[in-house]
Amino acid sequence: MSARALHVETPTHGRVLVRDALSAPARGLFVAFHGYGQSAEITMGDLDGIGALGAWTVVSVQGLHRFYTRGDERVVASWMTRQDREQAIADNIAYVDRAIDAVAAHTSPRIVFAGFSQGVAMAWRAAMHGRRRAAGLVTLAGDIPPDIDPTGAPPVLIGAGQRDAWFTPAKRSSDVARLVAAGVSHTVVAFDGAHEWTDEFRRAVSRWIDQL
Repeated sequence: MSARALHVETPTHGRVLVRDALSAPARGLFVAFHGYGQSAEITMGDLDGIGALGAWTVVSVQGLHRFYTRGDERVVASWMTRQDREQAIADNIAYVDRAIDAVAAHTSPRIVFAGFSQGVAMAWRAAMHGRRRAAGLVTLAGDIPPDIDPTGAPPVLIGAGQRDAWFTPAKRSSDVARLVAAGVSHTVVAFDGAHEWTDEFRRAVSRWIDQL
């Protein structure tokens, strides 16, 4: 006899780190999503060195699915798996909406979403399906998820390491073709690096943000 699968909604708490702008008022919110097996702290560290972010409130959102790394047992997280995918996507978008409300409940700030690796899909979903309109989107080492139609997307900055074995030139070309077909403004930065943040890309992000 086969078992029935039930999808039971339950409240949970997510971890969000916030770094206030160096001066008020902030230019907006820079909301970032980590990659698989990373954390909000890792992402906040990765964003150090992006000079233009000093004028922004930086929000690092951690995935709801936490686990320990093997060996040093650091607490890290992921965004979703293929199991119950549609429910996980809806949960994550609602979570990000609530996180932004907690930071800027009574304002309508300019928002830039940013993602690294697995977090790129989350950044796209937040930008296209979240309650608040995005002013820009920074993606590094990850592609547009298949469930997203990029039509109407804000300007996009795409970062790609020339030695990245996962976000390959073929995937990058596929993303660019989708953005061109949708009429989305985009900039591609191919830098000397692998599947990682580099200082070269941080400088590119800083310049791009200043031009928004």
